[in-house]
Amino acid sequence: MDDSIWAAAQAARSWLDTANGAGETELTCRILKLTEEAGEASAAWIGLLGQNPRKGVTHTREDVAAELADVVFTALVAIESLGLDAQTVLESCAHKVRSRLEA
Repeated sequence: MDDSIWAAAQAARSWLDTANGAGETELTCRILKLTEEAGEASAAWIGLLGQNPRKGVTHTREDVAAELADVVFTALVAIESLGLDAQTVLESCAHKVRSRLEA
């Protein structure tokens, strides 16, 4: 990933720390924010499928991808908020997945 992504996640964490503090309640909200963003991705997928007959098709694959990117970025900020390096954590996760695929 581009270094600007990691820098943006760190900047977002810093901005949130300044605006909201960095206590356990704030950390809880940052982790729960993932659920909100995942719900928005789900809603976009439902909108792409036109599952709500009253609304019809309301989203595109690009909309769904953008919502999924929000989930990913929110997760990176949450990892940084735990006091960990998001890049290191994500690289470790990718290594774990690759190892399972090679087995």
